Amino acid sequence: MPKAIAHQTFEVTDKIYSIRGQKVMSDFNLALLYNLQTRALKQAVRRNKG
Repeated sequence: MPKAIAHQTFEVTDKIYSIRGQKVMSDFNLALLYNLQTRALKQAVRRNKG
């Protein structure tokens, strides 16, 4: 059974960083945004590489 994900409110724009001219967002913050566990997000990315 998956762990409960804490519901947190945050501004998406506060979580976007610029690294070497590219806008990036951490997997942790993306998982919060989509209300997923980080592990599940990473699995979905691996399945949908193309």
